[in-house]
Amino acid sequence: MTSTGPFLIVVGFDGSEPSQAALDWAMDEARQRNGQLRFVTAWNKPPMAWYPAVLETAADEIAAEESPEHIARTLQGEALKAAADGGVTASGQLVDTHSPASAILDAAKDADLIVVGSRGHGGFPGLHMGSVSTQVVNHAPCAVLVVQSKA
Repeated sequence: MTSTGPFLIVVGFDGSEPSQAALDWAMDEARQRNGQLRFVTAWNKPPMAWYPAVLETAADEIAAEESPEHIARTLQGEALKAAADGGVTASGQLVDTHSPASAILDAAKDADLIVVGSRGHGGFPGLHMGSVSTQVVNHAPCAVLVVQSKA
């Protein structure tokens, strides 16, 4: 935790509804505390799992599939723009990793608070908390807030 600098909030952001709710909550908290945000967006390209693909749609149109890195970069750009529009100082980290939780925890070594969504894009929608938020809660070096989606 930092004790001399501004209040630092690390936010895990993957574009899911819960991570959008976490982003909104963190921006409000940063404004109230005159704090700063650090966004972490993790992406990964498993070997041979993604090729620049051209897909044919049902309407016989051609669509190019975006890379995981491009998607992550776009998501983080949107989060940074939202923070700037909201008057909050923010920075971002794009991390190529198999473990989004580790990326968030590494980014939070000097943080005062971590804010994550309750779930991301994982394949078990019935769970109240996903694997990333569970790992962050169990291993965080500071306080953690897990935010559910607004829906």
